[in-house]
Amino acid sequence: MREFIAGLPKAELHVHHVGSASPQTVARLAARHEGTSPVPADPDKLAEYFSFTDFGHFIQVYLSVVDLIRDAADVRTLTWGVAQDLAAQNVRYAELTVTPWSSVKRGIPAEAFCEAIEDARAAAARDLNLTLNWCFDIPSEAEGMGAGQGTLAIALEQRPDGLISFGLGGPDGPRAPYQRYFDQARAAGLHSNPHAGETTDAQAVWDAVRLLGAERIGHGIRAAQDPALLEHLAEHQIPLEICPTSNVCTRAVASLDEHPLPQIVAAGVPVSINTDDPPMFSTTLGDEYAVAARLLGLDESGVADLARAGVRQSFASDAAKSAILAEIDAYAGGR
Repeated sequence: MREFIAGLPKAELHVHHVGSASPQTVARLAARHEGTSPVPADPDKLAEYFSFTDFGHFIQVYLSVVDLIRDAADVRTLTWGVAQDLAAQNVRYAELTVTPWSSVKRGIPAEAFCEAIEDARAAAARDLNLTLNWCFDIPSEAEGMGAGQGTLAIALEQRPDGLISFGLGGPDGPRAPYQRYFDQARAAGLHSNPHAGETTDAQAVWDAVRLLGAERIGHGIRAAQDPALLEHLAEHQIPLEICPTSNVCTRAVASLDEHPLPQIVAAGVPVSINTDDPPMFSTTLGDEYAVAARLLGLDESGVADLARAGVRQSFASDAAKSAILAEIDAYAGGR
């Protein structure tokens, strides 16, 4: 199964830009900014640094890594490294959740930030057979600093070619304050793709659907607490982006064996399998597929169907979807 998953062409729909930096990349940036950051410059010490006591601690550590991204060259280095890691796992398409406001407020001009990620995007398509697209998300922990309006302004004024969706990350909380930003982003043609229901309750998922017009939801695992919500998600085919290991590492779920993925799938809710922040959680997309295969009792055919679901639930063009689905069919059919 591991061998089959490794070779399987895949899409990843829930993976964070900074959170995907490899230990080598993080250590290199930490060394560059040594003395001004608590992040270790030794890759071997990062595993201990990335040991989280709860979701709040995870956010604290995550922001310390964000603080290492201080100029456009750092942005380019980060993005290219992420692209290489994705391509090495046979990921053909990824929607990277990018938080431009966190970098812009630290002094990187919005135009330079967008130019850096787009340069890496073009190189990934040319050299790695990987299509990258962007979800610009509001960091909810920074709302008091104008993160909502700032993120929207960057999205609509810069509008990089890879930008396809608008999101909301950070700690779970009320969704209503963000409705006006999502209304404007959707009116400008961006898809709605917020996080919700990761650590709070099912109401956050309801609000993401009703107030933010969510077309896909990051995590959404608390939907399992509400049969009516599961029925609604299934009826309207609103997918959840499931990241099993992440949920355990942030203590959103006690253990993998207690993860609600089987209950969500049994209710008919569409899901994709993703990593969230893979190096921080010591995982890969292959690992997450293996976890899902175990929890759902899937054989190779079922795992291939998971990969197809990720492609179909993506915001990729129809042509891109068809090409990757053909690759999956050829690979699975040749086993």
